[in-house]
Amino acid sequence: MIKLITKSLFFGIVFCLLLMSPNKIIAAETVEEIIVKANNVAYYEGKDGRSNVKMTITDAQGRNRVREFTILRFDIEDGKEQKYYVYFNKPADVQDMVYMVWKYLDRDDDRWLYLPALDLVRRIAANDNRSSFVGSNFVYEDISGRGLALDNHELISSEGDVFKIKNTPKDSADVEFSYFEVYIQKSNFVPVKAEYYDKQGKLYKIVEAIEVKDINGHPTVTKSKATDLAVGSNTVIDFLNVEYDLGIEDEIFTERYLRRPPRKWLN
Repeated sequence: MIKLITKSLFFGIVFCLLLMSPNKIIAAETVEEIIVKANNVAYYEGKDGRSNVKMTITDAQGRNRVREFTILRFDIEDGKEQKYYVYFNKPADVQDMVYMVWKYLDRDDDRWLYLPALDLVRRIAANDNRSSFVGSNFVYEDISGRGLALDNHELISSEGDVFKIKNTPKDSADVEFSYFEVYIQKSNFVPVKAEYYDKQGKLYKIVEAIEVKDINGHPTVTKSKATDLAVGSNTVIDFLNVEYDLGIEDEIFTERYLRRPPRKWLN
């Protein structure tokens, strides 16, 4: 939102900018450009998308649990509002469960979870976005992305073939981390690793891209892993049969289709 400012404040800002070195101004613009491009690559490739997903959760004792689901995505506008529909196929205890997101830029996302065993639609509060996604090491926010405006961004390294960016939350009370650092490939702007640091500044979680493929001209993460260093557990996600620009209809991303899954797009 653009706010009106007084003429004196405007000239004060201009004066401060003139005192800054050109490199600092360029660096700030570069950080913005990098994070926007990386966000678009990670979450907005194509006008819509579909993928079958196999999620393998491994606890500290090495025991595995597997969940299989389908993700549908619809972009209202590239880089801006979009919608997600996640339908669970296996195992039996989560079969027919649905997670749906309406993603916004200027306010909290709307999120719903349909629990078929109770025939209950539950709204997920904004403060639950950092909760575990169906018992995995990923959180709800990982599925549809974290809003760029929620953090301050700083380019701390551009050596080699990756950018390294530090992201510090503007409201630290809303999250469990003090900051996180993201590594972004220079060649295609794919975020390949994120390292999360707790309130004491200790690294406690890593999310990384294990495999990246080109699918119809779209750089796509086809395998990712989240590791909880404190607990010793991890979750691996395989994205299978990834497709883009299918012509998915906007209307399926409504509460009506939480109880009536759109089989046309799930089979």
